[in-house]
Amino acid sequence: MSQEFACIDIESLKSARTGHDPYNFLIGENFIRPQAIKPLKADYPDLREPGFFTEADVGSGAHGEFAKLLQDLKSPEVSEIVSEKLDIDLVDKPKMITIRRVSQAKDGRIHTDGEAKIATMLTYLNDKWDGTAAGCLRVLRNGKDFEDYVEQISPLTGTVFAFRRSDCSWHGHTPFVGERRVVQMTWLRSEEDVARKERRGSLSHSLKKIFHFG
Repeated sequence: MSQEFACIDIESLKSARTGHDPYNFLIGENFIRPQAIKPLKADYPDLREPGFFTEADVGSGAHGEFAKLLQDLKSPEVSEIVSEKLDIDLVDKPKMITIRRVSQAKDGRIHTDGEAKIATMLTYLNDKWDGTAAGCLRVLRNGKDFEDYVEQISPLTGTVFAFRRSDCSWHGHTPFVGERRVVQMTWLRSEEDVARKERRGSLSHSLKKIFHFG
């Protein structure tokens, strides 16, 4: 029996289209329930610094409808569907969620993700976009050319993108400065990898505060 989801439309994830060139990925739309959009916008953590923040970093900032969204994302059913779409077993793999609100010019540079990551899913929560390529995620064929892309994903509310990590899973978003809300859920090899990444993220934000305010 399927569980009830407060914020996500699980059927939209089931119907997400998939691609296999140059790596396995999925793209879905209308992943956020219409009635959840307004309260999610109100409850989104008030992050003032650029970068991704872990759930621990956000702390009590993850409340209300936003906390419900995180619980929805971590459900076994989401992992099962993404596993089938990406052709990899993620169900029993540990997960880590990170949250971004502010983007800076240097963010989004082309990369493949480290080997500790098995797969990643991005859920976007921006009510409008200006229609340009700025800040749009691209599925790339190589690690050098932003123009050699297979797909371009606008970070509009309800858009979801997931991919299977590989040595050729090149991706990145074109430069953008400003508010760009995204919730990232990553499946990792082990709990040790989760703990290590969480420590690294917390240390990075602490150092930024020291150098910013010192």
